Amino acid sequence: MEWTNDAELFSLVAKTLYTPVIGDILDAVGYRRQFLPQPIRPLRDDMRLVGRAMPVQLADAAGPQDPPFGRLIEALDQVGPGEVYLATGGSLPCAAWGEIMTATAKTRGGAGAVLDSFHRDTPKVLQQQWPVFSRGCYAQDAAVRSRVVDFRCTVEVGGVLVRPGDLVFGDIDGVLIVPREAEKDVIGQALEKARSEKLVRQAIEAGSTAAAAFAKYGVL
Repeated sequence: MEWTNDAELFSLVAKTLYTPVIGDILDAVGYRRQFLPQPIRPLRDDMRLVGRAMPVQLADAAGPQDPPFGRLIEALDQVGPGEVYLATGGSLPCAAWGEIMTATAKTRGGAGAVLDSFHRDTPKVLQQQWPVFSRGCYAQDAAVRSRVVDFRCTVEVGGVLVRPGDLVFGDIDGVLIVPREAEKDVIGQALEKARSEKLVRQAIEAGSTAAAAFAKYGVL
């Protein structure tokens, strides 16, 4: 194994891997529904995110709430180092993320945010140089429309189960979830596949046919 703790794992994944190669390995070992819905995208194409899931369950609200936003402030203040605030739920009537939430989670050492919903305050979020993935920008406020009902709980996002502590990885091609019990095997195989793909590309650029390269390395 090429890592001994989460910091080393996150660095290795961020510097070496990409979602397609991890997704291919997840398919190969039987985890075939691990990509979150395609509309969930980084705010900027070069954003990459690796960390442990802190799932958050949202629900619709009808008017002012007590406490405001349900348990959102409680959840936000519990984001820990290396954790990804990952929220889903409700009918998406408003933004689920913004400038102050970004500042709070970043200051607490969070690894990023993934919203199966919208964000707002886009310029001020981008200024903070911290990875946020969402379904897009939409300024409508959550205060009277959405609430957090639970966090550090198992959630479902587009058919993908996300449990506290699962590995979350996102880049320009999407966001995927690696179940914690499978991550050593999956990441180990993904590292091997990424190295093989590099050799295949070098062989093809040197004049090999795709068929010959595939026969030798077994990847395409």
